[in-house]
Amino acid sequence: MVCKEDLLIEEVCKLYDQISSLDTLKPCKNVNTLFTKLVLTCMPPSPIDVTKLTTKVQEIRSKLIRLCGEAEGHLESHYSTIIASYNNPLNNLNMFPYYSNYLKLSILEFNILTKHSTNVPKKIAFIGSGPLPLTSIVLATNHLKNTIFHNYDIDPLANSKASCLISSDPELSKRMIFHTNDIMDVSNALKEYEVVYLAALVGMNVEEKNRIIDHLAKYMAPGALLMLRSAHGARAFLYPVVDTNDLRGFEVLSVFHPTDEVINSVVIARKYPMVLLPNKCCSDEVQAFKPLSNHGNNMIEELVVEEN
Repeated sequence: MVCKEDLLIEEVCKLYDQISSLDTLKPCKNVNTLFTKLVLTCMPPSPIDVTKLTTKVQEIRSKLIRLCGEAEGHLESHYSTIIASYNNPLNNLNMFPYYSNYLKLSILEFNILTKHSTNVPKKIAFIGSGPLPLTSIVLATNHLKNTIFHNYDIDPLANSKASCLISSDPELSKRMIFHTNDIMDVSNALKEYEVVYLAALVGMNVEEKNRIIDHLAKYMAPGALLMLRSAHGARAFLYPVVDTNDLRGFEVLSVFHPTDEVINSVVIARKYPMVLLPNKCCSDEVQAFKPLSNHGNNMIEELVVEEN
């Protein structure tokens, strides 16, 4: 008897074959149909562990994530251009097909942030903001109305399009700053932020993701929060998975796995405070290390957020 996991893998591989043979990944009827099928296939909660897939399926998953990333970039760019053509772009954000998902994800992330932060952050960095920086916009307009958002993207065209969206709003324009940088080239500036968001598609595989996380661990301010987007179960065919064991230099506080149409899991971690190491002269004056939370026993709170 064929198990559900085998059927799922078979369907995903079939969709990969169809998607990888497309002439373009820009929005059109065929592209939209195939990616909708893929998302609907991977959305239901599944116990599948993608790390235990065969080498062949692992390779397909890796390629599929990159195809999803490319298609998502085209989709956001397409709708950013359309929305920016209106007199009041920010009143037309709901034209983007997945806008409601971003509203739900932003509320989820804001609630997680509030739970683990005693102060409202003055400065937040969002790495991989893209041409349609919906998370920053939604958080800045609905939840964090006095916070300044520094949006980082490696693509100057993406930043140009994103800037056009908010240029009609004088107040928001003052709080949304765009930087065209590879985040690996940003060092001391990272110390300015109380919270750093890392977009799901920044670091497409484990090695790339870990290099970026290690870089953030080196330069973020002690005690600052890192908010990462990950994936769980079959949704890991769409986005990279963040292994909490790879968060060197951070204390993992919570992991949340939504089960509704919000695809991304959310991981929040805190940069460890500085530790004073002993030396030969004053070994009796060593400062003890104490994590800045109630999770000092290294237990990770892992919750599944059910759809209301």
